[in-house]
Amino acid sequence: MKRPKLKKASKRLSCSKRYKIQKKVREHNRKLRKDAKKKGVSKRVKKDAGVPSSAPFKEEVLREAEQRRLQIEEEKERKRQAKKEERAQKRKKEKEAASKETEPKAKKARQDENGKNSEKHKGPDKNSKQFLCFELNKVIDASDVVIEVLDARDPLGCRCPQLEEAVLQREGNKKLLLLLNKIDLVPKENVEMWIKCLQQEFPVVAFKASTQMKDRTMQAKKSRIVASNEVLDRSRAAACFGNNCLTELLTSHAANTQNQDSLRVGVVGFPNVGKSSLINSMKGILACNAGVKRGITKSMQEVHISKIVKLIDSPGIMASPSNPPVSMALRSLQVEEGEENVLEAVRTLLKQCDKTQIMLQYNVPDFRNSLEFLTLFAKKRGYLQKGGVPNTEQAATAFLADWTGAKLSYHCKTPGKISLPSYLSDAAVAEMQKGWDLKKLKTDNEETLKGVKFPNPASSINFISKGPTAGLLSISDISEERPGTTERETVCTNEPEQTAMEENDTEEPEKPQKKLLKRKSGKVQFQSAPIDISFSTTTTDDAYDFNTDFK
Repeated sequence: MKRPKLKKASKRLSCSKRYKIQKKVREHNRKLRKDAKKKGVSKRVKKDAGVPSSAPFKEEVLREAEQRRLQIEEEKERKRQAKKEERAQKRKKEKEAASKETEPKAKKARQDENGKNSEKHKGPDKNSKQFLCFELNKVIDASDVVIEVLDARDPLGCRCPQLEEAVLQREGNKKLLLLLNKIDLVPKENVEMWIKCLQQEFPVVAFKASTQMKDRTMQAKKSRIVASNEVLDRSRAAACFGNNCLTELLTSHAANTQNQDSLRVGVVGFPNVGKSSLINSMKGILACNAGVKRGITKSMQEVHISKIVKLIDSPGIMASPSNPPVSMALRSLQVEEGEENVLEAVRTLLKQCDKTQIMLQYNVPDFRNSLEFLTLFAKKRGYLQKGGVPNTEQAATAFLADWTGAKLSYHCKTPGKISLPSYLSDAAVAEMQKGWDLKKLKTDNEETLKGVKFPNPASSINFISKGPTAGLLSISDISEERPGTTERETVCTNEPEQTAMEENDTEEPEKPQKKLLKRKSGKVQFQSAPIDISFSTTTTDDAYDFNTDFK
């Protein structure tokens, strides 16, 4: 058996061999030049001598030559554009042919019968607010039990009074459940306090959804690997807690109602609180699209959990423009729809937190304003543009994704005095808690809290909640004015210095007008104006720190 080579052969040559090769190359090039000289072929392009100065009508000749050159260039550009359009048409036809091949047969037959799709038969715009409100109302009407999903980091801010009031006023004796999701991002003591606070109004279920769900094919491959190698994925993101508790609760309620049809459970809430992740965790596979980006779910979707329980996914509740800027930054889709700048959303969020905790969480030095924080954060994460300039837009997007997604740990304190809202009475509370096994629910919640790994309270950021967020259930509820933009909040005590945007709003002192120039005997005389350079009038907030970018 031939022994395999351990390494490649060296390409080093001896000096005599290298010199011999160079000599051969020179002789070959000399021969080529000699042959070209004999044939009269020269690589050098002779320079155009142009029109001699002594020639008659020199200007007319040059003008005609220039016009001819422009005509040739225009003709070349026209041909280039025609070729471009031809290639674009060809690509378009290829795409249409490929899409027609991949279309199902039933759809092709339907199109052949009806002909071309007319504008009348086009579906509604799924991104419109009217369509999202219609789908949300459709889910509420079709549900026997409505689960309002709350982010455990800010449960009060995720509650929508308009939604709860609509569920209570609908016909059919609908039940309302509160589900605390993302409990693994909040300290254990805070979760227990919020469960005690919220269960005085509605039944509360503690839940931690899985964020690593696969589709059916991936799930089948994973099950085969588990069966052969007996390897289980016990990572923190893949683990799910509270699904058995919720399944038993809904199954027992469905058995008590004694309906012939299956129990229809609507899952509602603001964007990115974990509605689709909850359904995927209950189903065990990727049944609904879920991700960090807000507003992925656009329409109603039914998922069968068991023979007697059916979950209905819904689009996120639209936040009313009358909410505070903090609630709009976390609950609304203004940034995704382009109605608000992501930098302004980050600036609003930084106002509600302690600067020291933000510095420790993101491991950045002290900063004066949100722009400086984003610059430091971009350098820390490596978000750099050409020339090493920090990309603050990308840093702001990543920061906002941490706050809306299931990554950053922050928590809100429970309110001291608990009082029922105006739309909720003691009789309504008793009616909502009727028919549920509350003792079993309490023990199951305790078991769920025992299995979850909670963060350290010292590593969790204290967040100031702004209370319940007003939502829109119909397009007519949208007001023309936005109070959040007219009134400026003064809650922030964490930034000691004003940001650049706030500095621009302040009135500047009137500058002395320049005196007119005096002309005397053809000479111009300038008269200097007095300038105040005292340290009391100068501000250093807007000064640029050269050490930020040039170190």
